[in-house]
Amino acid sequence: MTFDAFTDADSDDGDARIILHVDMDCFYASCERLREPELRGEPLVVGMGYAAGEPHGAVATASYEARDHGIESAQPISQALESLPRAAETDAEPAGHYRPVDLDFYEEVASDVKEILHDCADVVREVSIDEAYLDVTDRTSWGLVDDADGDADSDDSGADDTRTIAEGYARHVKQRISREVGVPASVGVAPNMATAKVASDHDKPDGLTVVRPAEVAAFLGPLPVAAIHGVGPVTERELAEMGIETAGDLAAADPTVLVDRFGERGRELVARARGDDDREVTPTGRPKSLSRESAFTEATEESEAKRERVSALAADVAARARSRDAMYQTVGIKVVTPPFDVNTRASSLSGPVDDPDLVEAISLELLEEFADTPVRKLGVRVSNLSFAAGEQARLDGFDAASLAAGESADDAADIDADSDWANPAPVEHAVDTDAQLTDWVDDESDGGGTDDAPRPTTNDDGQSSLGSFD
Repeated sequence: MTFDAFTDADSDDGDARIILHVDMDCFYASCERLREPELRGEPLVVGMGYAAGEPHGAVATASYEARDHGIESAQPISQALESLPRAAETDAEPAGHYRPVDLDFYEEVASDVKEILHDCADVVREVSIDEAYLDVTDRTSWGLVDDADGDADSDDSGADDTRTIAEGYARHVKQRISREVGVPASVGVAPNMATAKVASDHDKPDGLTVVRPAEVAAFLGPLPVAAIHGVGPVTERELAEMGIETAGDLAAADPTVLVDRFGERGRELVARARGDDDREVTPTGRPKSLSRESAFTEATEESEAKRERVSALAADVAARARSRDAMYQTVGIKVVTPPFDVNTRASSLSGPVDDPDLVEAISLELLEEFADTPVRKLGVRVSNLSFAAGEQARLDGFDAASLAAGESADDAADIDADSDWANPAPVEHAVDTDAQLTDWVDDESDGGGTDDAPRPTTNDDGQSSLGSFD
């Protein structure tokens, strides 16, 4: 059976778009298993800022087998080792396998996936290295596979049938990724981006969930409110205080009440819970900045733990910039202190650079101000990006402290707002006024908001995202 034969099938779902959200399951672990097949089925931890045999760094992703032993994204490797010792160092059970992040290899695998996605859709929005939206409206249909007249409500015998042609097409995409690349993916199919995102998270790993236009409200309604993209633990707790526990409760809420509590983001959350999302899938442009964040399970004052986390995040961000052939002129950190006060600091350089060691040095220097401060969450960001080829500025004798500048963003706003770095105060710089970190929204964001769960910026599969398809 070919899918082209069904492209023109009519459907009572009318002109509703058909959006696929493709989310690679435990992508870094899946990549490691490609080159080490013996790791399949074994507890596997991939660490950022981690070197083989060392206890430093943080968990970038953990396989489902490792999660069964309490391993979570953003957890310090040292803590993970307490629950899951290295298999190479013990014969005891349980034991796990640890591998350092290999971004170059992951980008190669992602490139193979990317080719399939672009072959299967006319419009692809690449959100990160392991996540993308596809508009396949012109490639398939909401009609039914066994329904000759294209009636999406019933088959020829009058019985209900929900096996849409779109489902078959999505399965085709999944099977191509599995067969040609060798990594699993979960796919959500829905008439809009927000619902497709929820659908792809609904049946992990290696899942396929289809939500027809007429089924959106019924699908979303009974889900916990945390399933709505943009609702993290903080917002979930505040919504619960308002008696809102399910997506249905949120959909039925008065938007003005939510706006009073959360600002305009409240109205957006209500719309998503109702399945209202008219955003078009648009190709991703070049980002204005690159950032990564990581939250502690509990606020910590431990200086070494904070420095270790910032070093890992700095290495991550610098690697992402290099993978995109991007140079940066501003380096910044974000520090979230209890209860949820957001503080930003930044340093501007005399010219654009590509220097991972410098990103780490500046970030750690900026962190010194918070050495004795309890911290809930940390982030590192590079901005004022340059993608043009040319000579890289040389900063011999650079003194990070002399460039450190910036104001505190004493901001108690919810940190899972629709920005990687929510609601910052303007940041002043001594070197280049054009390099101010006033735009804390990554252009590569899908507009879905970040999650304030205790982990780095991740997808809902619990995996830290180290880059994008670009």
